[in-house]
Amino acid sequence: MMLTKARTRFIKSLKLKKIRIQEELFVIEGAKNVIELLKSNFLLHSLYSTTTFLDKNRVLVKNLNAQIFTATETQLADAGSFRTNNSVIALAKISESKPLSAGKDEFALILDDIHDPGNFGTIIRICDWYGISKVIASTDCVDLYNPKVIAATMGSFTRVHIYYTNLKEFMENEKGPFYGTYLEGESIHTIRFKSRGYIVVGNESTGISVEISALTDYRITIPGDGRMESLNAGIATAVLLDNLYRIQRRKN
Repeated sequence: MMLTKARTRFIKSLKLKKIRIQEELFVIEGAKNVIELLKSNFLLHSLYSTTTFLDKNRVLVKNLNAQIFTATETQLADAGSFRTNNSVIALAKISESKPLSAGKDEFALILDDIHDPGNFGTIIRICDWYGISKVIASTDCVDLYNPKVIAATMGSFTRVHIYYTNLKEFMENEKGPFYGTYLEGESIHTIRFKSRGYIVVGNESTGISVEISALTDYRITIPGDGRMESLNAGIATAVLLDNLYRIQRRKN
């Protein structure tokens, strides 16, 4: 089947959160993200692809229980968010946000009011790199299924689980410790992390909210000698998780 104008309009409509919720579908663009999707447990709804992509990925697509539409690169670029798309777009079913918590000898990430889709997606990708599979996000965080978030994850959305919840209630009822990231606190180079816990990262502009700060057990910071007021949330998360990873590896 060919990609029609009506189908193109439908794909475009899923850029809006209310339509994604209504249809229970989200958009995945580009070969890397779609290949990761096809290898995952997400339920595929439909695939819109060039014949070249289908030929290169015959094993992945031959037994798909979904509609497959062929399209040109121009049609894919018109339907999606990318300026250019030379391969594929997929629609998949939105997964239910299920409760998560850090297990024994495990760290999870808490995100307090992260708004930027690129930051949110990059943070998910960073978590995937460092083996953090659970992210607890405030209800004010950007939607995981925003096309810009999905694109920024580069496929990591298939491995890192996100749970949206009221953070205050979660932290009040969950055993910590909670390590809050601040401009002032104990250096991440010297603090002795427990074997289990949560790293809390705040809003790009205002940091961790007052009510969440009141529930953190430790204030930690990334030391530096520069004049910048703060680090980008994604970069800060990478530095934090790299130090945590090295410390935990030394313990093992």
